Amino acid sequence: MKTSDRPVGNTLILVGAGLILLGVIARLGLLSWFGNLPGDVRIENERTRVFAPITSMIVLSVVGSVLFNLFSRWFGE
Repeated sequence: MKTSDRPVGNTLILVGAGLILLGVIARLGLLSWFGNLPGDVRIENERTRVFAPITSMIVLSVVGSVLFNLFSRWFGE
């Protein structure tokens, strides 16, 4: 195996471990707040249902940006 292939493998391992952790957290019910925050739009009619989790997506974006910046500082060059 080439030395240049190792960072890709490490990244895939980290992403996989993160997905497993996220699955365990979701299974335990710790993500029940997602989609139920103030600002998440739900419109339900007899024939139509619309759901736009605006606030939840903003929170997810901020958390993702912070985590990405922390990881890039720790593991970056």
